[in-house]
Amino acid sequence: QVQLVESGGGLVQAGDSLTLSCSHSGDTYRTRSIGWFRQAPGKEREFVGRISWDLNRFYYADFVKGRFTLSRDNTKNTIYLQMNKLTPEDTAIYYCARGRTLVPGPQSSEYDHWGQGTQVTVSS
Repeated sequence: QVQLVESGGGLVQAGDSLTLSCSHSGDTYRTRSIGWFRQAPGKEREFVGRISWDLNRFYYADFVKGRFTLSRDNTKNTIYLQMNKLTPEDTAIYYCARGRTLVPGPQSSEYDHWGQGTQVTVSS
């Protein structure tokens, strides 16, 4: 039994910050990379970033431009996505997913288990 659960989404104003959480079921996920994706209305799901299984390797999408930061707390079985300087373009459903390999890239096919997503809405 494995699962990923996102939380922390909500309605914020442009320029605000928001931290999303991705909780997993335990040891099964600790040696796997976790990626974040998002999907805006009418758009394809796009890659946001990935934190490696060893916490030392990161992969961020170009649009992040230093605004987002990934972190991981194995004690709490949680991965965090800290988002700063949010804009309306960041409005989307955000998903976390488990990587199929140790260092997956930006393709959704490189991930297997997915959460249900959490809605982030940024107003102007």
